[in-house]
Amino acid sequence: MVTLVQLRVLEAVRRHGSVTAAAKELSYTQPSLSHHLSRLEAQTGAQLLQRVGRGIRLTEAGRLLADRAAEIIGRVDSASAELSTLVGLNAGRVRLAGFGSVMSSLVPEAGAVLARRHPALELGLTDTHPEEALELLRAGQIDVALIFRYDETAPEEDGVRLIHLLDDPLFLLTNGGGATLAEHRDSSWIGGCERCRGHLVELCEQAGFSPRLVSTTDDMVVMQSLVAAGMGVTTIPGLALQAHRHPAISATRLVVPPRQIYAATYGDPPDPPATAALVAALTDAASTIESAGP
Repeated sequence: MVTLVQLRVLEAVRRHGSVTAAAKELSYTQPSLSHHLSRLEAQTGAQLLQRVGRGIRLTEAGRLLADRAAEIIGRVDSASAELSTLVGLNAGRVRLAGFGSVMSSLVPEAGAVLARRHPALELGLTDTHPEEALELLRAGQIDVALIFRYDETAPEEDGVRLIHLLDDPLFLLTNGGGATLAEHRDSSWIGGCERCRGHLVELCEQAGFSPRLVSTTDDMVVMQSLVAAGMGVTTIPGLALQAHRHPAISATRLVVPPRQIYAATYGDPPDPPATAALVAALTDAASTIESAGP
């Protein structure tokens, strides 16, 4: 019978691409971890790993089982967290994934609220893009995903539920001069993540031109530094300005629809107690941040 321990071993090897690193993470000796893998191959009747030079990689069968292992482990960990917090929220862990600008503004505020209300509840954080956060949520590896949208598109599928937290306005960043997009039709532009770049291009085309993108980065601090140095102009969400504002930039709020920030949870309501406590903390923190502005 395949065991949860064996699945944890395979999933760790898949993430690290190394038996040594996986053994270190799981606090196993390398021979012990190799034994678990050998037993797993024997029980499944499939070759899961193959040697490549000094390293290893998963076979197609190994990747398939590792993907399923990640889902199973996530569900087991989630169930354990729910059980440990069922009575009084006086123990356990709740897990959240979010993108850069909320991780540097909204999440610390919400974490402080959660710590005051439930000091024994541990908050685990992962910094990642919304698409990856939703994948982690569906796999049971996190309890709440923070995502954003630029328009009111169709609801998420597969049991994902969205709770609107706040609207995040967009700002034009320059190092002086030109307060509208159209005034910078001949400027160099700095683009953010893929979705943000797409939104930037769309806004500029609505203003009558196609932006000349010379740089791309999803680091909001780097974007501001590049603008301050005169290396281009860009747009940036208000939450990113609240978290960090370079003294040499000019920020003008654009008259465009704001992006919507949501907390996503998974499964039929009601949410488990720890998840509900985190969403409540996020909601309260969002009200404080939205009223403060950048």
